[in-house]
Amino acid sequence: MAGNLVARAVHDLTAAAWFGGSLMGAVGLNGAAAEAKDPAERTRLSSAGWMKWAPLQTAAFASHLVADLAIAWENKGRISKQDGVARDTLIKTAVTVAGAAVTLYAGILGKKVDQLADQGGEGATEPRAGASDELKSAQQQLKMLQWAIPGFAAAVIILGAKHGEMQRPKNVFAGLRS
Repeated sequence: MAGNLVARAVHDLTAAAWFGGSLMGAVGLNGAAAEAKDPAERTRLSSAGWMKWAPLQTAAFASHLVADLAIAWENKGRISKQDGVARDTLIKTAVTVAGAAVTLYAGILGKKVDQLADQGGEGATEPRAGASDELKSAQQQLKMLQWAIPGFAAAVIILGAKHGEMQRPKNVFAGLRS
């Protein structure tokens, strides 16, 4: 079997961790934290959970990028010769980088919410009446980003599947440039 099975497995598993972790956090962690009786506990518990996830998420991103490079190196000839592969590689790279930037920004906002956790919230991403403008802004942005992040991760997974389909022999032969 020619190729790079390890790099492909790492690539797919790390994208799955990004997707699943972000979706579980938005639905499960933030949803469960919102049920805490004490409003300050809602923001504190959510922040604590996300901080525990952050090192694994960072490792997954780093591993994903290394795997991406290995896969691109293995496929450099096909990237340059097969119609559409270079374009789709650039699109997938842009989506991955944008998603990573959004995820990093959400982490920065999460630290801000953690620092202001004593003000509490209606939920992890829902501000409480009387909360500071700083906390309200961070929570409102996180409310949107918690759904955008799994969207970026899903797009990376879908684009990876498209790359896999482009490697089928009939698609390679049909897309070869002279």
